[in-house]
Amino acid sequence: MMGKELLVGEDIVKLFPVRGGILNRVIAHVRAVDHVDIAIRKGETFGLVGESGSGKSTLGRVLIRLIEPTSGRIYYDGRDITGIPKSRMKEYRRLMQIVPQDPYSSLHPKKRILDIIGEPLEIHYKLPRSEIKERVAEMLSKVGLQPDHMYRYPHQFSGGQRQRIMIARALVTEPEFLLLDEPTSALDVSVQARILNLLQELKREYGLTYLLISHNIAVVDYMSDVIGVMYLGKLVEVASRDELIDRPLHPYTRALLSAIPIPDPKTARARRKLRIKGEPPSALNPPRGCRFHTRCPFATERCMREEPKLEDVNGDGRHLVACHYWRDIEEEEKWHPLKT
Repeated sequence: MMGKELLVGEDIVKLFPVRGGILNRVIAHVRAVDHVDIAIRKGETFGLVGESGSGKSTLGRVLIRLIEPTSGRIYYDGRDITGIPKSRMKEYRRLMQIVPQDPYSSLHPKKRILDIIGEPLEIHYKLPRSEIKERVAEMLSKVGLQPDHMYRYPHQFSGGQRQRIMIARALVTEPEFLLLDEPTSALDVSVQARILNLLQELKREYGLTYLLISHNIAVVDYMSDVIGVMYLGKLVEVASRDELIDRPLHPYTRALLSAIPIPDPKTARARRKLRIKGEPPSALNPPRGCRFHTRCPFATERCMREEPKLEDVNGDGRHLVACHYWRDIEEEEKWHPLKT
């Protein structure tokens, strides 16, 4: 691991009410995040991976308090920021920024790039206009754009350029922590690679800490120091990048790795894959026991009635897995989803 813990979530729960009937009463709750513990250390990239609807983005937004948790505690640099008023949160807003998923809908179409990137400087630092222009020009150069681009409008840029603008806006307040919410999912593959490399360079230059959210485990593998695998509101496996890729223990992790394409057709045909069928169950009514048992090829009656807890695999806290049968799977399934 890297430095000391920067952002910690303890027993995080987030429920979204579902209303119905003539009186518009709450009739159910969507359990988007269900009793999750997470710790992100200074200087590391924590990759959070899982299918759409697994609760990744909700957890990320709860941790930076864009969404309020239903229960649980959030700590930033050792200080409890759960429930503190908006006036006090302004300090942390400067330190915790977000690069959103969609660079097209995230930029105000009628504002110039100067105003979009410069707005946080007006809010947090109250800088004069001349100094704001200098800072905006500097940040545009840092992300590979031209300083005179500040006078243009969002529609005059490509998708990759728009994402660079969003990164510049996030960095202009000199934050310590960035939430990267699917930062490349809306971009072409070649553009994705350039954006990911840019994020790596900026992390080294500014000493940043990232929470990277993605459904693409190949992206998470490339970027992350630690990887957490999320399924239907729960963390099912957490480990260092090398440990998780070399020794995937949860069946869902093995299935995600099996989905990574391999360029060589012969190798791709020869390797074994763990395939899972169907869609994840509804978060309105998640299954009892292990939430993955409805799709898991190794599930038994125990999985249907008893929920597995995160278990320390090596005894050092560096590899956690929530599966009743991870030992049996590791012993009997002596094949790796990325190898022949």
